[in-house]
Amino acid sequence: MSDEALLVRSPAADARAPDANAPVGATGRSLPTNLEAEAAFIGAVLIDNRVLEEMTVQLRPEHFYAPVHARVFERIQVLIDRQMVVTPVTLKPYFEGDAALKELGGTGYLAQLTADGQGLLAPRELAQQIYDLALLRELVTVGRDLVESALDTSEDVEPMRQIELAEARLYEVAEGATTGNEAQSFGKAAAEALHLAEIAFKSGGHVSGKTTGLTSINEKCGGLHNSDLIILAGRPGMGKSSLAMNIAFNAAERLKNDRRDGIEESVGAGVAVFSLEMSKDQLATRILAEQSGIPSERLRMGKIGKGDLQDLMLASQRLHDLPLYIDDSPALSIGALRTRARRLKRRHDIGLIVVDYLQLLQGSGRATDNRVNEISEISRGLKTLAKELNVPVIALSQLSRAVEQRDDKRPMLSDLRESGSIEQDADMVWFIFREDYYVGTREPKRPIESDDAKVHDQHAAWAAEMERVYGLAELIVAKQRHGSTGKVRLRFEPKITKFSDLAEGDFGGDWD
Repeated sequence: MSDEALLVRSPAADARAPDANAPVGATGRSLPTNLEAEAAFIGAVLIDNRVLEEMTVQLRPEHFYAPVHARVFERIQVLIDRQMVVTPVTLKPYFEGDAALKELGGTGYLAQLTADGQGLLAPRELAQQIYDLALLRELVTVGRDLVESALDTSEDVEPMRQIELAEARLYEVAEGATTGNEAQSFGKAAAEALHLAEIAFKSGGHVSGKTTGLTSINEKCGGLHNSDLIILAGRPGMGKSSLAMNIAFNAAERLKNDRRDGIEESVGAGVAVFSLEMSKDQLATRILAEQSGIPSERLRMGKIGKGDLQDLMLASQRLHDLPLYIDDSPALSIGALRTRARRLKRRHDIGLIVVDYLQLLQGSGRATDNRVNEISEISRGLKTLAKELNVPVIALSQLSRAVEQRDDKRPMLSDLRESGSIEQDADMVWFIFREDYYVGTREPKRPIESDDAKVHDQHAAWAAEMERVYGLAELIVAKQRHGSTGKVRLRFEPKITKFSDLAEGDFGGDWD
């Protein structure tokens, strides 16, 4: 819905705040409004600009009933977008000639808004109330217009036409409450698609989205596309967290390097990682191990030499100023995650979000008696977040134990744990599979000199099979809205938890 759709009164209209007690319609009741809430909220923002980052609703100037409040809030948004600190002092030059503000005491009114600081006690609740009252006023307008048109019989009476118009206007109000977005012409959408194609051409790697840093995955999927939800699933031990962190590092490093080289249209991205399972230190150790080539186990235990220290310093230099941000807060709700992601988007312009992992998130609390419904709410929330921030979201997911009951351990879509809505909401579903993990669990008895030939032969056959598959991995693209499904072959180095592209000829057999 357009900004005008929720416009209660133009900020440039009446210089003074509207009379909240003015009667409306035949009932004589006043329009729903709370000028004190508007003043308290603006005061809270002027005291602490970070209040705007915590909002759960997209508040706009037209949601304020008092025109002077709308103008002040609009100027606050402009200055914050310029990364300025907004206080009554920095606002003063913009309102010294404001006639309505003079009637309220001039620019001193701005300082008065911050006098008691009560708005800081519940800024989100104040913002929600301002937003809700704006919607109610719009509903009042729709209802009043409906009554007036229904009572007017001076022209042709077309009740069905009036009902259709009323339904359309109510839909506009509801649409604005849920998304706040306008419909876009196909021409503009086509122009954006062409722009993405140009980026892919210029990147030289056929990447129209954000790069994964792995050529084989980029060629299969075209990179990670904005507004997409990518589910990366696998059984424990397959390396899904490692792959997600590899991709996060690759995207962040590409953005850093492109910025250094003056490349504006980068296929890299600032990355936000929400790690609900591992701590920041554990993730940092993994990345250091990957970049230095020193096994993470040796790093954790301090088993490193002087040469290793030099490698660590070089790796640390590569990680300096990397646009990669890690939030390891446990037990996040989907609502809290979305709030934190919006904040990171505003502060650091992140272009990729990684969530490790989906089943550790909590719902709103409305569906605690039904885990399937809660997981459905979470997957829908992640997809909504991807669309709202216009970034790809990679969410890791567990698989059911049904995989372990089959001879072929490769996952299928039906193995996604707890909810079919995960598959439905996802734009891409990736499964990570490593055959060497399962071959390793089947090691027969290690022979000793006194064992017969059969024992020696069995272990030799196992060792040959283990040698054939060791370090090889499959990324199974089980669902992709933008292209075909299939397998991508990768190499995995377990000691440093690193996935990489596979050199030609590394696979001895045909896996298809």
